[in-house]
Amino acid sequence: MSVWDRLSLKGKRAVITGASRGLGFAMAEALGQAGAELILVARDPDKLHQAQQKLQEQQIPCHTLPADLSTPQGAEQMCQQVLDQFGTPDVLINNVGGRRIDLPTEELPLEQWLRILDLNLNQAFVCTKILGGAMLKRRWGRVINVASICAMIATPLIKGRSYETAKAALVMFTRATAADWAPYGVTVNAIAPGAFLTDTNRRWFQQRPGFQQQIEQEIPMRRLGSPEEIGPLALLLASDAASYITGAVFVIDGGRTLV
Repeated sequence: MSVWDRLSLKGKRAVITGASRGLGFAMAEALGQAGAELILVARDPDKLHQAQQKLQEQQIPCHTLPADLSTPQGAEQMCQQVLDQFGTPDVLINNVGGRRIDLPTEELPLEQWLRILDLNLNQAFVCTKILGGAMLKRRWGRVINVASICAMIATPLIKGRSYETAKAALVMFTRATAADWAPYGVTVNAIAPGAFLTDTNRRWFQQRPGFQQQIEQEIPMRRLGSPEEIGPLALLLASDAASYITGAVFVIDGGRTLV
């Protein structure tokens, strides 16, 4: 089998959450170009439809599933829909997440703390438990959790430490679940992105003039990542080329965590 055959996802079905734009769309596109049938999950039906159209223009088979994963209950409902409509997926990318706050710890209400944990950690647990757990009987599967370099470093330019806490917990959940599921042929890995030029970050930069330049000065490559740069890494972890990789955390940050 050639290396290209090992990277192929022909005959595989992949669920990608938060897939209508940004890093989620870029990862979905990479998997689709490698032959996977895609199930895109996101809150906004219109943005999902736009993403589906872009992928179908590339002849990539693609389904959409509008769902709000900001609560564990919403995640559970989405997972059941996936199983009912499509069966057990081969690949799960837990990409939903976000900060959405900029408050110092001493001012952060408990309600907002818990909301960020639900958004970044608890929904990923639910999706992994239900969709990843369904892979165990088949003895093949790939779970990819999108963490953040904020699991390893604090970001002084943005407050709200519930985000760092959630992403750090997601990394440990990834490693512990990988150890549990390794005998069943289901790998569990994490990607820890640094700063990328997504639509969300563009909005941050519009609200805070000079913020982008501040962040870029902290990155050895002196630039933000482009969303398409994360796609090949996701493809590797979703494929047979990564059959001996589990419990790993792959940092993709232009060198930010080196300094």
